Amino acid sequence: MPDVGVIIPAGGSGRRFGGRTPKQFVRIEGIPILALTVRLFSRRRDVAAVVVVAPAGHVARVRRLLAAAGERRVTVVGGGEERQHSVWNGLEALPQSCEYVLVHDAVRPFASPRVISSVVSEARAHGAAVVGVPVGDTLRREGRPGYLAETVDRTRLWAVQTPQGFRTALLREAHQKAARKGIVRTDETSLVELLGVEVRVVPGSQSNLKITTRKDLEFARFLAKRAR
Repeated sequence: MPDVGVIIPAGGSGRRFGGRTPKQFVRIEGIPILALTVRLFSRRRDVAAVVVVAPAGHVARVRRLLAAAGERRVTVVGGGEERQHSVWNGLEALPQSCEYVLVHDAVRPFASPRVISSVVSEARAHGAAVVGVPVGDTLRREGRPGYLAETVDRTRLWAVQTPQGFRTALLREAHQKAARKGIVRTDETSLVELLGVEVRVVPGSQSNLKITTRKDLEFARFLAKRAR
């Protein structure tokens, strides 16, 4: 029986991306980025439900966009003030049959089936898992303003991506604790760590990019053409 739910927060305003169209609605190969992202999960046999959390004022638009792309079984709900609040809204919309949940960025449309399956497997085994890539660039810490000081040891440093996977009950508990304490974090692994839970890391790839800038979009279009 499918027991995985997927939450796709799509409420970003895209200030760094620029332009009038929110980046999740921009098209690659004629298909909106958001629809490409949903497609990563909606056809998987282990996925019981996909919930898209839309920006305020765009719920109806997102429903129409996904229906036009053939995604008629996706639930669309409104987002909150912060990503954390939007993910909570997504949790509330998941059916009880979803014992595990994946949270994935709306503008990260190239996560591979292998990586997604690995996150699901590690979440089943350990309760929490995340995709990451080892940090390759040299890291320097700033000293006085405008000048570099010491080099930071990059050994065992990871750049975190999505999907992030959890036992649904665990992620709910983490959200509830954060709400009680007034804590807001930028990703779900940080919330789960508030409970003292260790998060397993699954090696990802640079192609699992998050489309944040116009240069990211150019690279995404290159990846889409190469994958034809």
